[in-house]
Amino acid sequence: MNWTLIGAASALLGLAACSPALNWRTVPLPEAALTITLPCKPDHATRSVELAGAPVDLSMVGCEADGATFAVSHATLADPAQAGAALAHWHAAVLARLGGPQAQTGEQPFVPRGALPLPQSVRAVAQGQGPDGRAVAAQAVWFARPVGPQMRLYHAVVYTPKPRPEVADTFFTGLVLP
Repeated sequence: MNWTLIGAASALLGLAACSPALNWRTVPLPEAALTITLPCKPDHATRSVELAGAPVDLSMVGCEADGATFAVSHATLADPAQAGAALAHWHAAVLARLGGPQAQTGEQPFVPRGALPLPQSVRAVAQGQGPDGRAVAAQAVWFARPVGPQMRLYHAVVYTPKPRPEVADTFFTGLVLP
């Protein structure tokens, strides 16, 4: 086995996540009690949606860089008992937006420090189609944490033409709850 070649390949993969096109920066979201790391200057938006039968204001922060779209969304749920159902609903809605048949290539628990260890707190990779019909890969996470008598729900996603695990790893590692 050529250890030099393996070391060089590992170094190149690490550099790909830190490419000049990805200018990673820390972005505090005090209203979400979350700090994120994005590779570009974010845009912000809020809209009303329904999660598991309850209307919520969904706040989104996102940007595009190096052929990828990065987004973080968060909402407050009045009934903490509905957190698992709301995360499952959100997960299903994201997959439905991929249009056409999706190939989900894995799901694993995703519980950052400070989040609740719910079964619906996961990291997933799915492939489908974007609104323009082109192939798109979604690398996404969903998680929740209690905030007083309410529940804060979070979703972060990277959309790329093909999965880029090293970029998603950097993005998801930068999701920090206080």
